[in-house]
Parts: sequence; C-alpha cells; structure tokens
Amino acid sequence: MILFRQALRFTSRLPFICGRCRTYSAQVGSVERVISAFRSVSGDEGVSVGSAVREQHGRDESVHICRPPDVVVFPRSVEEVSALAKICHHHQLPMIPFGTGTGLEGGVGALKGGVCFSLRKMEQVLDLHQEDFDVTVEPGVTRKGLNSYLRDTGLWFPVDPGADASLCGMAATSASGTNAVRYGTMRENVLNLEVVLADGTVLHTAGKGRRPRKTSAGYNLTNLFVGSEGTLGIITKATLRLYGIPESMVSAVCSFPSVQSAVDSTVQILQAGVSIARIEFLDDVMINACNRFNNLSYAVTPTLFLEFHGSSKSMQEQVSITEEITRDNGGSDFAWAEDEETRGRLWKARHDAWYAALALRPGCKAYSTDVCVPISRLPQIIVETKEDLIRNNITGSPIAGHVGDGNFHCLIVLDPNDPDEVQRVHSFTERLARRALAMDGTCTGEHGIGLGKRALLREEVGPSAIEVMLGLKASLDPKNLMNPGKVL
Repeated sequence: MILFRQALRFTSRLPFICGRCRTYSAQVGSVERVISAFRSVSGDEGVSVGSAVREQHGRDESVHICRPPDVVVFPRSVEEVSALAKICHHHQLPMIPFGTGTGLEGGVGALKGGVCFSLRKMEQVLDLHQEDFDVTVEPGVTRKGLNSYLRDTGLWFPVDPGADASLCGMAATSASGTNAVRYGTMRENVLNLEVVLADGTVLHTAGKGRRPRKTSAGYNLTNLFVGSEGTLGIITKATLRLYGIPESMVSAVCSFPSVQSAVDSTVQILQAGVSIARIEFLDDVMINACNRFNNLSYAVTPTLFLEFHGSSKSMQEQVSITEEITRDNGGSDFAWAEDEETRGRLWKARHDAWYAALALRPGCKAYSTDVCVPISRLPQIIVETKEDLIRNNITGSPIAGHVGDGNFHCLIVLDPNDPDEVQRVHSFTERLARRALAMDGTCTGEHGIGLGKRALLREEVGPSAIEVMLGLKASLDPKNLMNPGKVL
C-alpha cells in the first residue's frame, strides 16, 4: 500500500505533506505560524511534533501499518478543539481524532498527514442525572472509568467491547460487545452528541443540553455521527443512557461436542425468549489459547459463556430453561458463578481473547474479522467458516463471537512479512465477508469500515447509498479534511 505521507517539515525534522496525494499543505513560510497558532490555543505542552508521540498516535490495535500524523495536539475543552479545527480548516490540514487507540480497522492512521487531535485531556464526567438514567461525558472518559465513577450510584453503562475504550470513540465506531444482546449497541445508547465540524462549528445533534429518552424531532443527526469514524466531525461530548445494576447476575460456562451444537443452542435459547444478557462463543482453538494465556483449565471444545441479569426469582427460570436446551444439544461441564470475583475470573478468558490469540505466535500480528448475520444463519456461517479455515491451511486461527446477536470474529494471527500467508488471509477475509453478505448480513458488526472494508461497504449498501453518503460528507466536510481515506 502506498504511503501517502512523507514527513512534514514544520521543523528540520518534519516533512512536507505529499503534494501528489492531495492539496493538503501549508506553505513553508507559514509552517511556523501554524505551529505557533496551535500553541497559542493549547499551550506548549498541548502541541507535540516528537516522532515517538506521533508514532504512538498513528496506530491502533489493527494489522494496518503505522501512519503517524505530522503534529499531535492535546485540547482541554471543546473551545480549544473548535479553535484548533478552524486553524486546520484555514490551512487545509487533515484532522484525525484519537481516543485510546484500541480500534481494529486502522481508523487513526494519518494517511495524508495532518493533525491528530488526542482527546485524552478531556476526561470529565460532566452531568450525571441518576433519576433520569443518563450521563454526559467528555471524549477522554473510558468505559471502565465511567463505571468506576458510577460505582456507588446503583447505575452502570453496559456496552462492553472488551477493551477499555473511550466512550466517544465507541460512539464514533458504533461499538457494541458482549452485552449487546440485552442492552443494545452504542447506536441505541447515545442520546445526544456535541460535535466539532471541519470548519470549527460546534453542533449539538439533538439540541444543546437535550436528553429525552425518545424524540421524533427532525432528522436523526445523532445516529448520523454514531459510526461515522471521525469522517464527519470530532465528538467532544456524548450523552449516554444508563441502566440500573441488576439485582442478581449469574454467569456460566458450558462445553459442547461440536461447533454446530454450541451455535444451535444459542439460537434455541434466544428463540425460547430467555432474557439473556451475554452469550459468547469460543471454538476449541480459542479455548486452548485462553487456557494457555490465563493458566485456565477449560475443556478444549467449542464453548459458550453465558450471563443472566435480573431478579433472583427470574434467574432460576432463565437458568433452568438454558440448562435444558444446552443439555439437549450435548452441553456438559457446566461451571456456574454468582459472586463478582468468580464471575470476573470466568469472563477473563473471553475478554483476553485478542491477547491470547496473539500469544499463539509471538512477534506476529493479529487481524479480526467482524461479520454479522441474522441469527438463523449463524450455525451455517460459523460451520462453513471453520471448514474454510481448515481447507485453506489458515491454522491456529481461533473463532470467538457475540453470537447472541449474530456477530463473530476470526482472530487470525499472521506473519505480515510472509506474502503467501498475507494473500491467503486476505482471500479468506474477502470470502467470509461475501458469505455474510450473501446471507443478508454485514461485513462489520461493530469494528467499523476504517481502511480495509471500503469496497465491501459499496457491495453491502449499493451505489445509491454510497452516493448519499458522499453527498453528506461533502456537505459537512467539503474540503475532505476529517479523517480522510476512511469509510468512503
């Protein structure tokens, strides 16, 4: 892949932005004035051109190569974000938002150089309304940070992608995770957003300060920005829906003789109307990797991790129905956990799946697929995918997923310096995505489009929808400065 940037010559150590790629450039004579303008907004400590800092902000957890920005700025308020955006807009400098760098699709790479907006210094929980079950947070607040803040209120924010991602970053990618089957994704849990547009305009997508539980007022601008991956604006505040902490939580692990029996159980549990909070699938390769990584002793067979939330009375009925269904499908080796510490240990295997997969081949890179299909097609696609991996000698590639909503991941560990392996993996991921599309599904359930799925997006939604998206992009960002090269 062509490297769109050469280094920006803001000082003798920084390069020019590549003129062949696009007309993003600052004249040499104005470079010092641009840096000075940034520093006048955020102070000397709020602007960095150091190579280590730039490289840190040019990569995420994905397999995509590092694309460092030319400058990193650290705004402390929406006013500073707006002022910095106006400078970038005037000088036609690309802007790339950065939260915690836990994305999986190369969404933070500065493909065309420019300015990274690192939002970690904006870390305040601004407005908590316990009686209304909502909260407003700045972009530096992470999922775990918010739930720690809420610990004594009886409330929590349940959307859990595994990583301790920033909440505004989660909104930007429409993240979900293990609890989505019960509580929905970020798209269902964002009530309002404050967004800085490319020209520095500050937009409140549902109206400033508004936080109704529902609305029919005008176009749904909030959901336009949820999942926009930084290509339409920089999210500087998010108002989120909260939930009461359930009276009781019970977790379980159950082993199965085959992939088919485990996934069939998932579909039947959902069809039975069991109000399950989490239902996660790990295949035998993934379980083996988790056992080795966390020193666990689960049976090395296809496995379901389940969790139930509710009252003690309702819990008994849910557990009873689930046990009956899983046993009818050959489930065994049940392990139950009710206290928080034991549940945490039980779920640690699932949450560490990414790092457990990486540990299978030290020094290699991991790539996670992210297809999602209607629940009824889930058994077929997982079985076919497992056969595809074996048939094409893509060995040691575990499967894990949020099968309660039809979303699963192949965690493929590969050597990026082996062209043959890279090509086999690329071909596999294309086949898998198109297999999901043929089953009326999507190429990405929660990771986003980023760099690698732009062609698949066109196949998924069709040319007419792409034209509408391009029109929206052109209207909000006519100079194509917001995270260019991503999504479209």
